[in-house]
Amino acid sequence: MVEIPESRSSGASSAIVSRSKLSWYRDWLLILTISSVVAVDQLTKYLVKTNLRLGESWPAEGLIRLTHGTNTGSAFGLFTNQTPMLIVASIVAITFLIYFYRTHALPRRLLRVAIGLQLGGAVGNLTDRLLDGAVVDFIDVGWWPIFNIADSSIMVGLTVLIGVLVLGDVESSPRAGVESGVLSGSEDAGR
Repeated sequence: MVEIPESRSSGASSAIVSRSKLSWYRDWLLILTISSVVAVDQLTKYLVKTNLRLGESWPAEGLIRLTHGTNTGSAFGLFTNQTPMLIVASIVAITFLIYFYRTHALPRRLLRVAIGLQLGGAVGNLTDRLLDGAVVDFIDVGWWPIFNIADSSIMVGLTVLIGVLVLGDVESSPRAGVESGVLSGSEDAGR
C-alpha cells in the first residue's frame, strides 16, 4: 500500500511506503512472476507428456537430455508415494510464503521476485499432484536427479531469498515500492 501524506509546513506531498500489509493481488511483479512460472512449467510438462513416452529420453544419450519421468515424492526422490502428505506440505508452504510476502516484501523488488518464483514453483508442482498424483520431471543433467521448471524456480527463488536476507537489500529508497510495480490503493487494501 502506498500512502502520500500532505506536509503541513511546505504544502508539498512526499511519497512514503507503508510497511503495513501489501495486497499480493495488487502487486503486478509478483503476479507476473507466479503466472509466468506456472505457465512455462505446465506447458513444458504438457509437451513432455505428449511427445515422450514415460522413461523415454531425447536425445537418447548425452550429458543434458529431456527424459520423461514422474515423481510421487518430493525433491531428490524423498518421501516416495506420500502424495497426500506432500499436498498438505505444499499448501502450508504456499501459505507461509504469502505470509512472509505480506510482512517482508515491500518495497524490495528482488525479494518479491524470489517469493514469486517459489510460489509459482509450488503451485506448478501442487497442480501436478492434485491432477495426476505425481509430478512430471524431465530435465536430465548427468548424475543429478531429474527435475522440472517448478523445481528450478523454487531453488532459484530460495537462493535469491537467502542472498537478499544475508547480503542485505540493495533497494533502500523509500520510493522503491512506488516505482517498482506496486499498484496504489486505499489504506484498507490488503486487510
